[in-house]
Amino acid sequence: MAKIPMYQQTVAAIYQDLQTSEQGLTDAQAQERLAQHGRNALNQQQTTSMLQKFIAQFKDFMIIVLLVAALIAGLTGEVVDAVIILIVVVLNAIFGVFQEAKAEEAISALKEMSAPNATVQRDGQILTVKSDELVVGDIVLLEAGDIIPADLRLIDVASLKVEESALTGESVPVEKAAGTLEVADLAIGDRTNMAFMNSNVTYGRATGVVIATGMQTEVGRIAGMIEAADETTTPLQANLTQLGKSLTILILVIAAIVFGMGMWRQAESLIDMLLTAISLAVAAIPEGLPAIVTITLALGTQRMAKRHAIVRKLPAVETLGSTDIIASDKTGTLTQNKMTVEKVHENLDLLDAHSVDFDQENRLAQVMILSNDTKITPDGLAGDPTETALVQYQLDRQYPVERVLADRPRVAEIPFDSERKLMSTVHPLADGRYLIAVKGAPDELLKRVTRVSLNGEINPFSAAQRTMVLNTNHDMATQALRVLAFAYRIVDEIPIEMTSTNVENDLILAGMVGMIDPERPEVAQAVADAKSAGIRPLMITGDHRDTAAAIATRLGIIDKGETDAVITGAELDDMDDDTFAKKVGDYAVYARVAPEHKVRIVNAWQKHGKVVAMTGDGVNDAPALKAADIGIGMGITGTEVSKGASDMVLADDNFSTIVVAVEEGRKVFANIQKAIQYLLSANLGEVLTLFMMTMLGWQILAPVHILWINLVTDTLPAIALGVEPMEKNIMQQKPRGRQSNFFSGGVFGGIVYQGLLEGAITLGVYWIAITYPVHQATQLAHADALTMAFATLGLIQLFHAFNSKSIHGSIFTVGLFKNKFFNWAIVIAFALLAMTILVPGLNSMFHVAHLDGFQWGIVLLASFLMIVIVEIVKFFQRRVLK
Repeated sequence: MAKIPMYQQTVAAIYQDLQTSEQGLTDAQAQERLAQHGRNALNQQQTTSMLQKFIAQFKDFMIIVLLVAALIAGLTGEVVDAVIILIVVVLNAIFGVFQEAKAEEAISALKEMSAPNATVQRDGQILTVKSDELVVGDIVLLEAGDIIPADLRLIDVASLKVEESALTGESVPVEKAAGTLEVADLAIGDRTNMAFMNSNVTYGRATGVVIATGMQTEVGRIAGMIEAADETTTPLQANLTQLGKSLTILILVIAAIVFGMGMWRQAESLIDMLLTAISLAVAAIPEGLPAIVTITLALGTQRMAKRHAIVRKLPAVETLGSTDIIASDKTGTLTQNKMTVEKVHENLDLLDAHSVDFDQENRLAQVMILSNDTKITPDGLAGDPTETALVQYQLDRQYPVERVLADRPRVAEIPFDSERKLMSTVHPLADGRYLIAVKGAPDELLKRVTRVSLNGEINPFSAAQRTMVLNTNHDMATQALRVLAFAYRIVDEIPIEMTSTNVENDLILAGMVGMIDPERPEVAQAVADAKSAGIRPLMITGDHRDTAAAIATRLGIIDKGETDAVITGAELDDMDDDTFAKKVGDYAVYARVAPEHKVRIVNAWQKHGKVVAMTGDGVNDAPALKAADIGIGMGITGTEVSKGASDMVLADDNFSTIVVAVEEGRKVFANIQKAIQYLLSANLGEVLTLFMMTMLGWQILAPVHILWINLVTDTLPAIALGVEPMEKNIMQQKPRGRQSNFFSGGVFGGIVYQGLLEGAITLGVYWIAITYPVHQATQLAHADALTMAFATLGLIQLFHAFNSKSIHGSIFTVGLFKNKFFNWAIVIAFALLAMTILVPGLNSMFHVAHLDGFQWGIVLLASFLMIVIVEIVKFFQRRVLK
């Protein structure tokens, strides 16, 4: 039989169930339970040392391939190549450790949030104990300002309000009551007779009995979800792994064929053919690729940091570029998490708040300030967010708040309670009479109103006027406004009995105000930008359905009246995972959701192959932040928990920064694609050249030639492509999604035909040189041909770097010399390549000959032909794409 939830049980039943009483536990009972169940604390996260993080970097498949290549190169005497590969691998590992050194701090942050002390009743005595010594059955006393130390079932409440936004996502403090709730399966935000660990008491006081501690609390359940969440593999990591495996198989096959053919032809010795096969493998492996990817990501990270997006894990930069879905928490992310007066209803007329001008004697203004528990401190306003919003509104309008409070001190009051939903205070007037100021829920307050203030005159409150005011209240509520009504009466003396019946009657209606946690001003445009980029924004909140729908409509996430796109957590509970996965595309707004709902939403979209980014700032967002492909925390309002579980943190809490980050992510991916197309087409050209030279029985390029070309062309020019400026209209393209890879979008075809072209041109130059030699001696003719092939293969790659500035765009439209780093990279690479031929002494080391002007002319013309042919192909590709 299922256990009845504590919020559905009576206090007497709970005492019996937990074997406690209103006097609390005895000290002996508390110590026994502490020994049996452990401390009221969250599990410590297991941390890894810097050495472990460093070693973990070498588990990547591509890195393993490179280490094997370095080992083989070293064993066969190619020490230079082995050293170069090892330097690249170590630098890559250092970058990774540096970026991830502060990762996985979520559980520690949750622990730090816990209250240090708690006030309890034990053996009938009031004691202060450390919060981690609380046990189930303890009686805890709460006051305004306290952090709730464990999950409590409230047993006695006096005007208690608890701010639970970090747990539920609801921005307005929740009014609590001690009564038993009848409804089953209530969402956390609706369990009004419960108080949850790490929430804040903003108003009133209460007594509660501890029903759960440590990992058994609601926040503990979230900590457990974070611990259990699997690390997601980013599209970048998946692509690099796939690329590494494909290249390894291809390289081994081609190397084996070349080795076998060479031995069959008996043209070279066993050692020479082994060296040739190894040099071919080195030619095919893009040794610089991991470093280029890492450097490109790191530079993207620096640019994003300047634009207020702090990346905690390097692959997150690229992942943003493939994002299909941005699921955003509402409170503090889409909205300001600050109640603000937006509408004022005065003289039976509804006005925009900014257009109202109050004089000092205005009764509505006075009641808003006087029937209010806000404290004005040197650090700002302190109190309930709804009440501080009323005072702040008046302060913003230069209303003399402190003077009115000084002239009208509070001499009596009836505090707010959740049953009558009213608050009344009494203040002396200059003529000796007293002003009774009343505020509360419009429905309840209007029952006590008999008159209305209209332009300074007091008139009877007619039935028609009452209906009109109630309709206005309803209209404001449907626009997600939190409505309060204000009334007053003037009496000759302070009522002897301060009861609702005596005081709160025959009231004069002063007006109403509509407040809201307003959307951030830049968010609507950011939502529009995301939609134009093919990204679907979702809103996830703990607020009620109507509030969520109204805010989402104002932001443009859904269209007006599109109520079918809104779903609540309760409705979500009625669906199994398969049904929800089928229907997930129908919904854009999720209201009254719990932490596990957010994870379900992320998982449902991921089942459709979508790349999901999740933003959030609360404890309740942490599991979904970790489950998402990229979790985005808020730097200012975000809890340390949400930051620790995220891949990226917005330093300015600005939703529009996400769009900037997506743009940067797309740029990073595009630039990595350019570098990959450049590197692999160049390496394919080298492989084909060596392969065909072996097949044709020609003298082949030596390992030192291939290594030098790779060192010169695979480093600076390739890295320079990683910092190319963003191409136009990159944010008007559809997201790549999870199925895309580095070979998508015509890149694979480009690699193949461009690699074939490079190989063909190089072989063509060799054939020309050997067929029409400048020197008649066979040895000199072969030396010239080999030198020309070496120079052509190197130069053709430098010319091809200009082609690689855009996958399909013409080099004349992307800016030939716009990237200064690229320009210098080409100049330096050309100088390094040319000096091996031109500098005396170096040419003998590299086994190359001096070339005359005619031979250099053939090399330059053939190399430049690469640009001409690729430009022609791109021209026809663009016509087909159109």
